[in-house]
Amino acid sequence: MCSSGHDDAAPPIPRHPPVPTVPPIPVHPPFPARPPGRSPHHAVYCAVMAAVLALGSLLTHPAAWASPDWAWPVSPRPSVSRHFEAPAQKWLPGHRGVDLHAPPGTPIRAPQDGVVSFVGVVVDREVLTVDHGEGHKSSFEPVSSSVRVGDRVSRGQVIANVATPGHGPGGDAVHWGVRENGEYVNPLLFVADLRPSVLLPVPGE
Repeated sequence: MCSSGHDDAAPPIPRHPPVPTVPPIPVHPPFPARPPGRSPHHAVYCAVMAAVLALGSLLTHPAAWASPDWAWPVSPRPSVSRHFEAPAQKWLPGHRGVDLHAPPGTPIRAPQDGVVSFVGVVVDREVLTVDHGEGHKSSFEPVSSSVRVGDRVSRGQVIANVATPGHGPGGDAVHWGVRENGEYVNPLLFVADLRPSVLLPVPGE
């Protein structure tokens, strides 16, 4: 066969440069799931917050955190027929004191040292007030007083007797009110520890 001078063979296929390989992206294992239940830090946080809230409520009034060091005006310790009910506003109804079970004739004792600042009839009942100093005053009604204005009295001293009839629906109680700097407060704050208990977590739990 004669050659025509042309190469009938297929032209060579051009080769592309090799594509660089990309290293695989490492896959991190998933974070372990938090075990069910609350962590100890959560319990500590709740305990601290409860303590802060309790302290905040106590600091709203000085009498609330003062150490109770007064004596009960009725002995032995009486039951409370009606508790203190602070009015939402000064001019609204409420119960500005406590009613202590004390039948007529029951001796009333000074809950703390002081000076008698008022003895007189208000509306239809005799009222006795003792100024204990530092802005604190106690008032009792209805009573038959055995002291006079200006008399100094000592903690536990008999200052009156419950009048007849006594206070309340059954006539067998005495009303005890306490003012602190002119504002009525709960008298039981001065004779009983009414601070709320705060439970703290047990170490190790």
